[in-house]
Amino acid sequence: MPGNKESADFQEALQRDAAVRLEGDLETLLAQLSPQERAGRAQELNGFSRLFGRFLKEKGPSVDWDRIEKLPAGAVRQYDSLNTPSEARIKEMLGKLVVVKLNGGLGTSMGCRGPKSVISVRNDLTFLDLTVQQIEHLNKKYGVNVPLVLMNSFNTDDDTQKIVRKYKNLQVEIHTFNQSCYPRIQRDTYHPVAKTPDVKGDVDAWYPPGHGDFYESFKNSGLLTKFVKQGRQYCFLSNIDNLGATVDTNILDLVLAPGQDAPEFVMEVTDKTKADVKGGTLIQYENKLRLLEIAQVPKEHVDDFTSIKTFKFFNTNNLWIKLEAIENILAQGTLNMEIIVNPKHLDSGHDVVQLETAVGAAMKCFDRGIGINVPRSRFLPVKKTSDLLLVMSNLYTLQGGSLVMSPLRMFPTTPHVKIGDKHFTKVKEFLSRFATIPDMLELDHLTVSGDVTFGKGVSLRGTVIIIANHGERIDIPSGAILENKIVSGNLRILNH
Repeated sequence: MPGNKESADFQEALQRDAAVRLEGDLETLLAQLSPQERAGRAQELNGFSRLFGRFLKEKGPSVDWDRIEKLPAGAVRQYDSLNTPSEARIKEMLGKLVVVKLNGGLGTSMGCRGPKSVISVRNDLTFLDLTVQQIEHLNKKYGVNVPLVLMNSFNTDDDTQKIVRKYKNLQVEIHTFNQSCYPRIQRDTYHPVAKTPDVKGDVDAWYPPGHGDFYESFKNSGLLTKFVKQGRQYCFLSNIDNLGATVDTNILDLVLAPGQDAPEFVMEVTDKTKADVKGGTLIQYENKLRLLEIAQVPKEHVDDFTSIKTFKFFNTNNLWIKLEAIENILAQGTLNMEIIVNPKHLDSGHDVVQLETAVGAAMKCFDRGIGINVPRSRFLPVKKTSDLLLVMSNLYTLQGGSLVMSPLRMFPTTPHVKIGDKHFTKVKEFLSRFATIPDMLELDHLTVSGDVTFGKGVSLRGTVIIIANHGERIDIPSGAILENKIVSGNLRILNH
């Protein structure tokens, strides 16, 4: 129809105009740099330009819901079906592995300054300390040299560089590289907010574009080529705040199996519970396994997506990826991840959008991708202080930098913990409310709301609900044992 063609032509002209204007804006930013600085930043901004071009062209949902297929047999392997390799085989395999931790996030959501990885989580050890301990333990135990790679962002790099110096005498080879730094664009005009290329001078005008940027930035850093030349074959990539994401030699044995059938991409998934309904899941689509995130789901199918019956697994973001396959995909230009459009309102008053990608969304670009249904213990993220309470408690013991569920706990699931936003959100205030972390070995469910404090040696068992109403305070006395109890009202314990 003529009207439709005119409309399409008009839209195409608008897109071309927006792309041309953005190119001009980026050139203006680059022109302010010295020739030495310009090359590296040009590579980054070219990456943003390509992402922006795709954003203009791609309209509508990236998945046609009716074309989602049932997961084929063998698409998701059960962890307990995997082979347990011999010690000699483990030593040989570890020589082919690189461990990558995503270290671009700040601790601001938990009230902390600087990288999230430097928050103390156990025995005054930080996420980064525990990660380094884990790799050193592996290297010493098997007499190997598994390198640790940290993908930082411009928000975390300076602080991380200072901190990693303290590990220099340990048996761990640490490498760092930065993910890209992209300009935030105004929501209405698509012009960059930034007027100068000085990131530190105007931090709010720039952003790290999600962990999907790993592939390009890893290659641009030179580390990908270096590790392939060394004979390294796979990387194990995970979030640094997932304390369950340790090197698993059974999974490593699967990816390094001899023959042509080894998967190029393995995603660890675990059984979905009602707490995980928004997590990404695995689907079969156009004859490939791929990650489906809630942002890609049409509104009328959100209930289907969150159903535990329909989609049984969710993505832990623990990924095993073949290094040569990353090289090939980048060389062929076939890397294609769904764009996440993240709107933000800045303190400056600007309404902006950030264009981001997720590292697991690249799964469909690789051959022979599979999922492995792993135990819940491999997904132990610390996103909130309620998670911190669990990992600081006697539910876990520390072995070689890894948190292991205490053998004294009668059942393998972790308790469901909800603690109030107002008084417990920030780490410093959260810690001030516990004289010591309570005994939680027999706890099933804990809800705490309002102004509540805990004395020394408190024991929580079964289901415990503590609610201090507005203007009231509850002090749980030292040595108290609360088993299947609801505590409400006002309970003050005063020193005299």
